[in-house]
Amino acid sequence: MDDHSTAPLIDIGINLAHDSYDADRAAVIARAHAAGVQQLIVTGSDIASSQRALELARAHPGRLYATAGIHPHHAAALEAGTWEALARLAQAPEVVAVGECGLDYFRNYSPPAPQRTAFTRQLELARQVGKPVFLHQRDAHADFIAMLREHAPAWRGVAHCFTGDAAALEAYLGLGLAIGITGWVNDERRGTHLLGLLPRIPAGSLLLETDGPYLLPRDLSPKPSSRRNEPMYLPHIARTVARARAVPMPELARSSTAAARALFGLAAPDATRN
Repeated sequence: MDDHSTAPLIDIGINLAHDSYDADRAAVIARAHAAGVQQLIVTGSDIASSQRALELARAHPGRLYATAGIHPHHAAALEAGTWEALARLAQAPEVVAVGECGLDYFRNYSPPAPQRTAFTRQLELARQVGKPVFLHQRDAHADFIAMLREHAPAWRGVAHCFTGDAAALEAYLGLGLAIGITGWVNDERRGTHLLGLLPRIPAGSLLLETDGPYLLPRDLSPKPSSRRNEPMYLPHIARTVARARAVPMPELARSSTAAARALFGLAAPDATRN
C-alpha cells in the first residue's frame, strides 16, 4: 500500500509563485496530488508574490491556499501603499495566514530596525484579521521571541522551516506556536540535530513543508537534475520525520494534516475536484 493511500499530506510552505515554476507550475501541482500531497499553502513574501499566491489559490479552490506578508529581507524597501495593499490581501478568504514575516539578522538585506517595524505591523495585522502568522527567524532569536511576547501572551502560528536547537524549540512551543519541518532534516551536514528534537514536538504542533524551490532533500536518490525542490518530495521528508518519531508514516501524515487544517482553517478537499 502506498504511504499516501490512506494518509494525505499538506505542504504548509511552498513558494509556488517563484519563477522557477513558471514553465511547469500546473505539472508541479499535478505531481504533488499524485504523490498524496492534497493541499498546498503558497507562501507570499512581498506584495507581488502574495498577490500571485492569492491568484493561484483562487485558480485551485480547496487545493491551494495562500499567505500574504512581507519577508524581513524586503522590510527596508516598503512603499507608502504597502500596508494598505497587504491589509486587503490578508482579508481574502483564500489567504490563511499573515507572513512570511519575522526577523533575519543573518543576511541583513534590510537593517534590523525596519525589520522590527515591519514585523510589528504584521503581528498587529494578524490579530486584526484573526489569522495565524507564518514566521521566519534566522540569527535573531532573542529579538524575535521578545517581540512575540510583547504583542501577545500566545500566538496562533507556525515557526516556518525550524532549524534551531532545543532551547529555541521549547521557547516556540511555550508561545503556542506550531513547528514547520522541512528537508533540512534530511541534510546530514547540518540537520541531524533535528532528529533528536522531533520526538519533543507534540503531534498537534508538528507541520510539514518543502519550502520549495529551496531545500531539496539531500538524500533523494536519484536527485533531480534541476536541484529544484517541489511538493511531490514532501512524503520523503515525512518518512524521515516518522522514523525519527518512531511512528508509522500514516499516523504522522494524519496528525500533521489534522494540525495544519486546525491551524489554518482548511477544509478537506473535494474528492471530485482535480
